[in-house]
Amino acid sequence: MAEARCPASCGELIQGWILGGEKLISCPVNWFSEVSVTDGVPGKHERPRMRQMMKAVLAYFGLSVDMARGLHISLTSTIPVAKGLASSTADIAATALATARYLGKILDETTLARFCVQMEPTDSTLFSHLTLFDHQTGATQIACDWQPPIDILLLESPETLITADYHHLERHQTLLESASVLERAWRLFCQAVATQDCLRLGEATTLSAQASQKLLVKPAFDSLLELVERSGIYGLNVAHSGSVVGLLCDRHYHDVEYLCWWLTHWEITRFYPRQHLLTMIPGGVR
Repeated sequence: MAEARCPASCGELIQGWILGGEKLISCPVNWFSEVSVTDGVPGKHERPRMRQMMKAVLAYFGLSVDMARGLHISLTSTIPVAKGLASSTADIAATALATARYLGKILDETTLARFCVQMEPTDSTLFSHLTLFDHQTGATQIACDWQPPIDILLLESPETLITADYHHLERHQTLLESASVLERAWRLFCQAVATQDCLRLGEATTLSAQASQKLLVKPAFDSLLELVERSGIYGLNVAHSGSVVGLLCDRHYHDVEYLCWWLTHWEITRFYPRQHLLTMIPGGVR
């Protein structure tokens, strides 16, 4: 048996028109899809594209895709799907690495990214560093040498959106109109990395979230911005092609109970009935 696991993402730290095209930086958190590959017949409950990824890895290493008929894929994941949590990227990236390990082979991150983008728009959670990534072509991969010590109160909405459906929307003009905002967000992000400044990072993510409102509205967004101001947390981020929102904070410094009280008191929980306190972690398939 061979195993691998890949983290979920609380939406994106930033996403939009950056350096000449649409790109993103995912926000990996301590919530995982875990995949194992063993001898056996294919199961009936595999998620989409997992077996397609297995066959792609077999072919890459010069083996017959028919070998997949004798391999069983098991998945353990509680990551909600179709909400902007990178569940699909986690599933197929973990499948790729588990398959390679079963074969006694190694897949580097660049090759893994190429496999994933050939199947669907891909989150940059598969990189060990925070990475600016062209999630549709894989052409841009700019790694950032800083792991922010940040906790995230993830606000989960019942609303769902398939990422592929989002990418079929006519978004190009709106992306271009927000390009200057995203240029500033990218500049702030780079400054945050250079100075290891969580507040500056929160400025960048909040700017990107505000720009995203023109494409995919998050309920109670203005109230959440007010909460950021009143509580002094670092900022917020969103799933630009999903429904979740993240409140960026430090559980040892900021009052998480106050954040939860505010959400309930102002009835924001009717839009986001489930909350999860998570930690931003390094990405990469383990």
